[in-house]
Amino acid sequence: MPNVAVFNMAGEKVSELALNESVFAVEPNTSVMHMAVINYLANQRQGTQSTLTRAEVSGGGKKPWRQKGTGRARQGSTRAPQWYHGGIALGPKPRSYNFTINKKVRQLAIKSALSSKVLANELVVLENLTLEAIKTKEIVKVLSALKAGKKALIVLPEKDDVVYRSARNIAGVKVSPVNTINTYDILNCDTLIVLKDAVAKIEEVYAK
Repeated sequence: MPNVAVFNMAGEKVSELALNESVFAVEPNTSVMHMAVINYLANQRQGTQSTLTRAEVSGGGKKPWRQKGTGRARQGSTRAPQWYHGGIALGPKPRSYNFTINKKVRQLAIKSALSSKVLANELVVLENLTLEAIKTKEIVKVLSALKAGKKALIVLPEKDDVVYRSARNIAGVKVSPVNTINTYDILNCDTLIVLKDAVAKIEEVYAK
């Protein structure tokens, strides 16, 4: 069972926490994590790109020249794909890129991502994170005390608007409630900062 240090907001070690092996000490499955990342990125796509086919481009109603006798190739419209200002052949049209993966696969991907952070010593457990007011510099102080990397993901046990609004202007820092974490965000950060209460909720959900 892996043990990690628990820090306070000043960056001081206050205790140790034993992590659940079935969540934070599994063998990272790279193929499953890759599938989860591809799924996340695909679901973020709007799919609104669109091009005009030859039927949708204005003009081109008149045949450019007669069929025979000119010595040139036969043409029926100046809006065919080979013409300048012509329509686009086989171009993109609005569509959904969404697809789903199995619940067990998604859970294994998250457990693999969490375990990889533990193996890389990029997981930091924070005792609490309480702010009296919306202050970006307070979050900067905490990140500096914890020696967080340029990209940091702060996982809260529940939604906290004060913490979220304090951190949203810091480049590379993202705040997520524990019920919205995903494989992409976990792998994309240099330092994963999880509140102690959030660790308990993660273990409650994924230690099955």
